[in-house]
Amino acid sequence: MLKQRTLKSITRAVGVGIHSGQKVELALRPAPPDTGIVFRRVDLCPPVDIPVGVMSVSDTRMATTISPDGDPGGPKVQTIEHLLSACAGLGLDNLVIDINADEVPVLDGSAAAFVFLLQSAGIVLQDAPKRFLKVNKPVEVRQGEGKKLMWARLEPHHGYTLSFEIEFDNPAVAATGSRFVFDMGSGKYKKEIARARTFGMTADIDLMRSRGLTLGGSMDNAIVVDDYKVLNADGLRYDDEFVKHKILDAIGDMQVAGMPLMAAYTSFKGGHALNNKLLRALLADESAYEIVRFEDERQAPKGFAELAPAW
Repeated sequence: MLKQRTLKSITRAVGVGIHSGQKVELALRPAPPDTGIVFRRVDLCPPVDIPVGVMSVSDTRMATTISPDGDPGGPKVQTIEHLLSACAGLGLDNLVIDINADEVPVLDGSAAAFVFLLQSAGIVLQDAPKRFLKVNKPVEVRQGEGKKLMWARLEPHHGYTLSFEIEFDNPAVAATGSRFVFDMGSGKYKKEIARARTFGMTADIDLMRSRGLTLGGSMDNAIVVDDYKVLNADGLRYDDEFVKHKILDAIGDMQVAGMPLMAAYTSFKGGHALNNKLLRALLADESAYEIVRFEDERQAPKGFAELAPAW
């Protein structure tokens, strides 16, 4: 049986929220089978649990934000995508995350620090079958026209691949790889995707800060680009770091489904909003998906059983 996974022990992190600039403390805790991933706002009295789910997403501007039942006026946790991406990359199904503020800390702007924390805590198998959201027919969402067109698509696939293409009117970004395809069954998430950092243009950053956003952003936790070049002294971690970060985000956004996908995901210039719209469109059509388990792990797609070592 292909089994669910959780942490072996508690692990903790401290950092700042990239938008709020607030200091944030996390405690990542093991959870029983079929719990899913749950954020717990321990700074509220009484604490409020916010399970990760497609309909819990209440805002997708600049990041993915969840609230109980998706209520935009309720307690929230924002910028969850990097942590969820790390959970997906390591095959974690069940986790309770205590958080004492409304934003997940950005740490170094990638998922690498979360991968390190989760692996340090240890990953254990649980006596319950792992569930997958299997896509049975193509689903696509589109937005804009002409140069503003963006789209995202899910298609049936015996595995889980993500293909992303970016297009930015910026010479520094355009000089790097604009398209990348990643296979989640390859076992290379930590090496090829996890270290890709979030990024921003100087003009956009100035505008966002005037609106009270990116208050915690710096070159320690983001790639900063002016009209012509990358300003970070250490340059890029990957030659195609920009598009790889978009895949990192998409992995986290798709994990909001509450289980890994069996699908081929493709996106052109998409983002958090389009990703959530795509998942909602999928779940709105009951003929487009099914939930599957593998009693014999040899029937699972190649690499799924080895997605992350359990120790």
